[in-house]
Amino acid sequence: MQMRTEHDLLGDKHLPEHCWYGIQTQRALDNFTITGVPISHFPELVNALAMVKLAAAAANRDLGLLPAHKAEAIIAACEQVCQGHLHDQFVVDMIQGGAGTSTNMNANEVIANLALARLGHARGEYQYLHPNDDVNRSQSTNDAYPTAACVAIQCATDPLIDSLSSLIDALRDKGQAFAGIVKMGRTQLQDAVPMTLGQEFEAFAVTLGEDIDRLHEACTLLCEVNLGGTAIGTGLNAHPDYSALAIRHLAKVSGKPLVPASNLIEATSDMGAFVFFSGMLKRLAIKLSKLANDLRLLSSGPRTGLGEIHLPAVQPGSSIMPGKVNPVIPEAVNQTAFQVIASDLAVTLAAEAGQLQLNAMEPLIVYNLLNAIRMLRSACEMLELRCIRGIQADTERCAAHLNNSIGVITALVPHIGYSQASRIASIALHTGATVRELVLAEALLTEETLDRLLSPQAMLAPSLIEASGRVA
Repeated sequence: MQMRTEHDLLGDKHLPEHCWYGIQTQRALDNFTITGVPISHFPELVNALAMVKLAAAAANRDLGLLPAHKAEAIIAACEQVCQGHLHDQFVVDMIQGGAGTSTNMNANEVIANLALARLGHARGEYQYLHPNDDVNRSQSTNDAYPTAACVAIQCATDPLIDSLSSLIDALRDKGQAFAGIVKMGRTQLQDAVPMTLGQEFEAFAVTLGEDIDRLHEACTLLCEVNLGGTAIGTGLNAHPDYSALAIRHLAKVSGKPLVPASNLIEATSDMGAFVFFSGMLKRLAIKLSKLANDLRLLSSGPRTGLGEIHLPAVQPGSSIMPGKVNPVIPEAVNQTAFQVIASDLAVTLAAEAGQLQLNAMEPLIVYNLLNAIRMLRSACEMLELRCIRGIQADTERCAAHLNNSIGVITALVPHIGYSQASRIASIALHTGATVRELVLAEALLTEETLDRLLSPQAMLAPSLIEASGRVA
């Protein structure tokens, strides 16, 4: 293998001639073998890093701080990366010491070598265009990396919202399809009052729909970035106009409404926006897990459980029990949610661990957020396509549960009183007789009134309380 030699403050190091990264990336490869997940695993982050470098080069060019030929070469190299070129050269492990310096230098070196090639020079000939002096001009890892993270998280969230929206549409479709199927609602896993299966699925859709708005709100907080703050937020080594100009360029190339943070020192050390965003992901995970739990309960059986719905059979469920089919898709959603909830704790601890003017734990925050977004997106798509769309209702089972339940007695309370209703419910529970049979047997209500009060139309929505209808 042909090798080239590069030099840094620690000395010389040999690198494969074919690689587009440089010596600092190679040192990070040697030092950090934590997750086995390179930054290229998240293309949104790679693209965001390239966008930041492009915006910086354009701002430095506009301010006369970077020769035009260098700036144009860097910009063209960044555009190549944003188009997916050389993503495999972004090799540093997502978790690393140094507050993201290794990730930032990986980007600087790949972009520098791409730019050198455009200028007709060999990789590593940094005397013509340097990773630090030119690609990283007016920047520090401490403003470039978190700014890229803000852009990457927003870009990754867009497809999550699309997948979540599609899942919500599928739930609403089922809500309409099941609108006429009356069943028993349950509280504390005990019979409550009637509802329709359609109402149940519509409620699932509504609760997830709320989180689309919350995710948009969380993304708004990530639009305030600290680019231009350099090392600690004071802007050392940056032109007074650089921050605003670079952020305008970045907003244009990213399509995100980015603005400078009101206080760059605060923004460089504070992880509040990331913590808030993580909390929104946890909220979504909890709701998805609750939905998965309900699907497992409603489909339990098939003969000895609730069995009110049938989930699509996607694979055999047992290596020992013939014919068994398990709710594997909801189970996978549950496990996804547990991981996202655990990720939120990691983000919380990492954010708390910041010291003075910087938080060195940002790589852990970025890794967990991007991974949680990806997992939630996959879970939404899987749940929709392999479960929700194929759910079927067991109309007969729903009707049987309804007819055998004593919960319908609640509809009679305004007409026969709570004490009388409690007595009837107790008798029904111990004898197996239905509420209807007992009320008629004791002549507590007329048959006409009972039919009206126990009709689905009367029990499924608020209604005016009529005269008691008791038998005189």
